Amino acid sequence: MSGIWARWTGMLLLHVAVVLAGPVYGAGDELDTSRYITVDEIRPGMDAYCLTVYKGTQIEKFDLEVLDVVRKWRPGKDGILVRGKDERFISTGPVAGCSGSPVYIQGRLAGALAWGSYFSKDPFYIATPIEEMLRVGRDSTAEIQDMQRGYSFDFSRPLDFARIDAQIAGPQSPAGEGLTDAMALPCPLIVSGLSPQIAEQLDTVVNRFGFRAVAGAAGNVNPQTTKNIKLAPGACLAVPLLTGDMRMDAIGTVTEVVGNKVYGFGHHMLGYGPIDLPMATGQVHTVVSNMLFSYKLASSADIVGALRMDESTAVYGQIGAQARMIPMVLKVDRYNDARPRTYNCRIADNRLLTPAIFRLSLAGAALMLGSLPPEHTVEYEVKIDIENAPSISFDNVSTGHALDELLTESSASVALMMNNPYKPVNIKSIEGQLRITPKSTVSRIWAADLSDSTVKPGDEVKIGVVVESVRAEKKKYETTLKIPDGVAPGKYELIVCGGYNYLQFLAKAAPYRFTPQNLSGLIETINYILHVRRDRLHCLLVLPPGGIAVEGAELPDLPATKALVLQDAKRTLTAHPYQHWIQRNFRTGTVVLDSKTIPVKVEQ
Repeated sequence: MSGIWARWTGMLLLHVAVVLAGPVYGAGDELDTSRYITVDEIRPGMDAYCLTVYKGTQIEKFDLEVLDVVRKWRPGKDGILVRGKDERFISTGPVAGCSGSPVYIQGRLAGALAWGSYFSKDPFYIATPIEEMLRVGRDSTAEIQDMQRGYSFDFSRPLDFARIDAQIAGPQSPAGEGLTDAMALPCPLIVSGLSPQIAEQLDTVVNRFGFRAVAGAAGNVNPQTTKNIKLAPGACLAVPLLTGDMRMDAIGTVTEVVGNKVYGFGHHMLGYGPIDLPMATGQVHTVVSNMLFSYKLASSADIVGALRMDESTAVYGQIGAQARMIPMVLKVDRYNDARPRTYNCRIADNRLLTPAIFRLSLAGAALMLGSLPPEHTVEYEVKIDIENAPSISFDNVSTGHALDELLTESSASVALMMNNPYKPVNIKSIEGQLRITPKSTVSRIWAADLSDSTVKPGDEVKIGVVVESVRAEKKKYETTLKIPDGVAPGKYELIVCGGYNYLQFLAKAAPYRFTPQNLSGLIETINYILHVRRDRLHCLLVLPPGGIAVEGAELPDLPATKALVLQDAKRTLTAHPYQHWIQRNFRTGTVVLDSKTIPVKVEQ
């Protein structure tokens, strides 16, 4: 069995096992009331306490007061309204990262701190009842709608990388409620090894998932104090989404541990059911008190297991399990750095988060020593190795567009593979190499002419193109182009253009090359699009259409009568007229922005 199907089968078997075997429920689906207290037993005014880490790795006890039990405060869900009485709770208000902190009443576990409000002056929390948390993975119908969440790309249309990247990187409404409502406490996503500028960009991307990205000190733990940490109720629960020279850690709290099973957060993280993310111990550096929301500044320590289920009331993980992560190596050669730098990292394998994390990691590595100057050129190579399939590999040059083109092509490629509708894909590794220089390599076509604009079939014409670059001498390129034998008399167009216009021409002349039909076709399409380089000059003689293209299969010499039959609207296969053209290409070393069209007359 391949690695892909083994992984999916394993997750399915895990899901079935969790559904069939509740770890703390007895016969008749009853909660163990010697260990847990139910909402039916809880009354306003009861004393309570929670366990959490405010500093270091030490689990501390914080006194609470039960204000009430709020029935059906969300559809089918109850909540326990509590208020913190400890001075530290009072000074900070609700704290992001306390999600999952276990709440005890009469010595029994009642639930976990999970919900709060922005701008709250008092440490009010709504705790998720423990009986709801321990059902995670048990109900086969739980959160079915959320399990369908993901990037929805329209594969019936030609691929548009900019549109795809906009779904990944564009700001969107957060998944939770508004600022004035009770909402799941956001998981702090502590970013280290990346600039605050990147953390701010990351926040607009991950906010929709319930994270709040903040620049911090992830990874800067003291090995002497963290090597023996155990996941226990109240301990820091970290989810390392990016490890290595750059780090991103989602932070919450452990609610309950039963054997090797860990429950935490008290609310969803991504919320769509089965997941495969690393689970780690952590250390809290401090609690940052903030007018909008306070949060734990923390770091992951050791990866000790994997999260396996993510539903509306909790995340569930297994100690000893191993989540799949993708190795990533980024090499950056910057004009203002004494030497090229290499960043070795691993990214969590998740179809929603991986493209965004990869995108921001690339940006972070490139901008580690500051923003790009007004005039700049970025040369880059990217390779995405895929298990049991050809690689996606491309190299190009961009000038005057900052990192936009690099980031768009890279993140869209990863997102398309991980969210394709054909079959599951495992990305084996990602490599990126970029060189940044402080100069513009923009150029324009100053002149373009032919040796003769009136020709006959079989004639050769000379093409001369003069390219003018920024603060550089004009450069002339010459080539010859043969008019095909048998071409019909008439008026034709010779297009001289750079890479941008050439790509637009291809999308219009051969849209089927941009529309994949299966996984191998998707990889081919991505490679085809990304192999159009911007530092090329293209000379295209556009000829009359002839033949047909059916579902990507090109039949350029098909007789017209048969082509008409295949283009019948009653047929299910999509057919396009096959556009003929002949071309010549030059490598200019500059990015040509414009195009010229020269009329050509073919005589009998």
